[in-house]
Amino acid sequence: MKQITTVIFDLDGTLLNTLEDLADSVNYALRKASLPERTLNEVRSFVGNGVRLLMERAVPEGTNHPEFEQIFCCFKEHYVTHCRQKTCLYDGVDEMLRCLKTKGYKIGIVSNKLQAGVDELYDLYFHDTVQVAVGERAGVTRKPAADMVHIALNELGSTADEAVYVGDSDVDLNTAVNSGLPCIAVLWGFRDSDFLKQHGATCLASHPEDVVKYICNGSF
Repeated sequence: MKQITTVIFDLDGTLLNTLEDLADSVNYALRKASLPERTLNEVRSFVGNGVRLLMERAVPEGTNHPEFEQIFCCFKEHYVTHCRQKTCLYDGVDEMLRCLKTKGYKIGIVSNKLQAGVDELYDLYFHDTVQVAVGERAGVTRKPAADMVHIALNELGSTADEAVYVGDSDVDLNTAVNSGLPCIAVLWGFRDSDFLKQHGATCLASHPEDVVKYICNGSF
């Protein structure tokens, strides 16, 4: 049985429910540009590949819209100052992280969210349970590329052979494959069970307690 020492978590949809704050910032930027707003479910379907692609999907015509860059800047400026208005930990996540830390696991976060947003949320929610938090930054390819995972593993002093990835989307499943890590897919996030299974998920967690059980038992 593979000996796991390290757990790498996705952020949005896995540890934090950030959907409403993202949707509010998307719609703020769209309103300012006199464009139609998006529903919460639409924004849910747009997230996962970073905020630029989120806005490409949200703005009619995407990057072909003549004011796309201004709209994107408006979104970023609004989100940086409003990223924790409605954002909260999913039920059981804090207990899960504390349990894993107590058991001696090293814990990292990798997110396609901008590094400034990751840092702010890390300071608020994770500074005493998570050792490393990697966000979108210059020179680092976003997930599903393996770059962020490799950075986190290196900073934690771990290798892929001793790590497991936990996420909630097809992007996370692909990130795990590209990084050479087994993946636990969670069901409380932005994608449902059928969608995750269609994209290759074989280990599904219905509650944060399940994540701890899978990791401790090595059953994933």
